[in-house]
Amino acid sequence: MRVVVDLNRCQAYAQCCFAAPDSFALHGIEVLVYDPAPPPERRREIERAVQACPVRAIMLEVEPEAERHD
Repeated sequence: MRVVVDLNRCQAYAQCCFAAPDSFALHGIEVLVYDPAPPPERRREIERAVQACPVRAIMLEVEPEAERHD
């Protein structure tokens, strides 16, 4: 799982910080700090952050699961 934030689009509304406080934080007035490779157990909160962003600056990239060969 990979998180990508378009920092040119981000307007520092901080909705991602409320939705996923373990993965996003605002430092100062406008500096967004985030975890680009959060652990899988944070997926739901990252998805909430993606949906909460009013300018759609956050993208979540998830690799398809490897095929199982039994």
